[in-house]
Amino acid sequence: MRTKIWIVGTFAALGLIVGLWAQDGPNSQGSQTVARPRKAPSADNGNTNNNAPADSDADQPKIPSKLSPKATKDNTTDADATFKAETNVVNVDVQVLDNNGNPIPNIPRDRFRILEDNVPQTLTQFNVGEAPMTVALVVEFSARFQAFYSSGWAETLTASYGFVQSLKPDDYLAVIAYDLHSTILSDFTNDRTKTMDAMSRLRIPGFSESNMFDALADTADRMSKIEGRKAIVLIASGIDTFSKLTYDKARKALQESGVPIYSIEMLQIERILAEARGGMGPSQELTFLQADNELKTFGKETGGQAYFPRFIQELPGVFQSISQSLRNQYSLGYSPNNQARDGKFRKITVQLVNPGTNEPLRMVNEKGKPMKYTILAKAGYTAPRAVE
Repeated sequence: MRTKIWIVGTFAALGLIVGLWAQDGPNSQGSQTVARPRKAPSADNGNTNNNAPADSDADQPKIPSKLSPKATKDNTTDADATFKAETNVVNVDVQVLDNNGNPIPNIPRDRFRILEDNVPQTLTQFNVGEAPMTVALVVEFSARFQAFYSSGWAETLTASYGFVQSLKPDDYLAVIAYDLHSTILSDFTNDRTKTMDAMSRLRIPGFSESNMFDALADTADRMSKIEGRKAIVLIASGIDTFSKLTYDKARKALQESGVPIYSIEMLQIERILAEARGGMGPSQELTFLQADNELKTFGKETGGQAYFPRFIQELPGVFQSISQSLRNQYSLGYSPNNQARDGKFRKITVQLVNPGTNEPLRMVNEKGKPMKYTILAKAGYTAPRAVE
């Protein structure tokens, strides 16, 4: 009986061993799912595999990297291809005004002629129509002429609030006040709530200095890269007292920026009354006359204008004139014949001509009488410099 039990146990153990051997197989690597690279037969081994492909990856040389240090060490024949594209298009916003300062519309494209350094250019762009504005309102707010509750203070605030209210909802506005320093009260936005919050800070002036040149040049530089119709509206006495920039340097900076400046000079009635009473000496009178000429020059050379209202009642007409001038412009563009990237100043002249005779264009009013007109455009631009 014990012998039978031993024989049965022996056969059971052998059956278990055979089952495990059949399940694992003789080669445990046969169940792997990731193929391993096939090794190429060694050269000194006489065993050859006829089933191996002729162009096995292991037999091929490595592809050299063109950018590796070894591949480019002595490479002096081939160079990487470089592409360079330069487009130099000059944009000029032009206003054509009649004797009353009103824009003259519907002037055809072929009537315009642009000269750069007295050389005629070919127009490549011509657009007409209203467009939203981007305006920086620069306000002189010093204790010299805008002392708290003075007439100058009241005029400045009235003009500033009046201009803000004349804008359309899609116009962008920044408010900047200056005395000894320039302060951005609000950056460019079409949110009038933010603008009115900024205007509410114009209450009590600080310093008595008025650094107009610095404020204008800094604002124009910030706006030089802005696309579309843009302008600086300056509300000031026109007198600069302590700027780092001189008048000539400020004038050059404004010319290069290409941002038109519309100036509204305050204190006109105060000057008239002071002169009538003999309260203004020759030195003060000369200072104000110099300020008048500087504002006129800034407007003329940047394509803007200067206004000298005597009464507050004139301000709505001034605001309307600025709005019409900016919204009803002729936007011209051309590619200069002179493509030299020398950083020099190029003078621009805009003319209206008769294309048939090449003579100055003659305009008539509703009654058929000859009408004088004024062309406003920036005086020029600074050519870009070559990038080395």
